[in-house]
Amino acid sequence: MSFVEPVILEQRGLRLVPLALEHEQGLRAAAADGELWNLRITSVPEPEQTRDYIVSALAQREAGQRFAFAVTDTATGTVLGCTSYHDILPAVKRVEIGWTWYAKRCQRTHVNTVSKLLMMSHAFDTLGCHVVGWRTDNFNFVSQQAIERLGAKKDGVIRGHALRRDGTIRDTVMYSMRAGEWPEARAQLLYLLEKPR
Repeated sequence: MSFVEPVILEQRGLRLVPLALEHEQGLRAAAADGELWNLRITSVPEPEQTRDYIVSALAQREAGQRFAFAVTDTATGTVLGCTSYHDILPAVKRVEIGWTWYAKRCQRTHVNTVSKLLMMSHAFDTLGCHVVGWRTDNFNFVSQQAIERLGAKKDGVIRGHALRRDGTIRDTVMYSMRAGEWPEARAQLLYLLEKPR
């Protein structure tokens, strides 16, 4: 039995479903909204690599390393993007949330907040995680702001940590949230979602 079992997470008009090959066309369309694969600081697949992206995610799920979700609109089933648990460490009850991207039209909307609320709730309240982590490119300032908005604390920077899609080497900014910080973070996220837009 895996630490992260297949599950559907749903709330506020969004449904996170286990990523599958049937989501290929939807992911392609989401990535095409903004041509997101052209951003050097993201993991968004190019259109012709979408199937391989899903196959790789499924292999990582089989190995217990990553559990990817398609983020969909509950009413229409339209794929809005993708997000994952990764670097899953059952022994210390830690997961990271990442490989996250959304169609351009969904950015700076409620979509990321709701997705992360669902995933953090599942990680802390169902899986019993002690820590949830995030990592991002040192030049991905939008991502850093989004992670900090969730209530995560910056742990530090790992220098020369990973290759970007263009072959350059990135520094990785690490964040985390401990279980004891989750109730306050959840209250703040719910408050933000209730605020008039």
